[in-house]
Amino acid sequence: MPRTTTMTVRVSGVLSDFVAANTGDDGAYENVSEYIRDLIRRDKERVEAEAFDRLKAELTHAFAAPEESYQPLTAGDVIARNRS
Repeated sequence: MPRTTTMTVRVSGVLSDFVAANTGDDGAYENVSEYIRDLIRRDKERVEAEAFDRLKAELTHAFAAPEESYQPLTAGDVIARNRS
């Protein structure tokens, strides 16, 4: 079963007004909790997308390297290199 955590967040002034404008009868979200959960989900997706983009860039760079730049390695070579 997923763990639920209750958090208290204090916002005031312009931030409080912004949250109020986005929740309730006039907003896109029924309540503040729904709004915060959506913000967290979107931020999580952004972080995951950035990590995936970095991986794609590294793989693109690796596959673009000329064949002569590759060196044959054994599993032992890789293990030894990673221990250094």
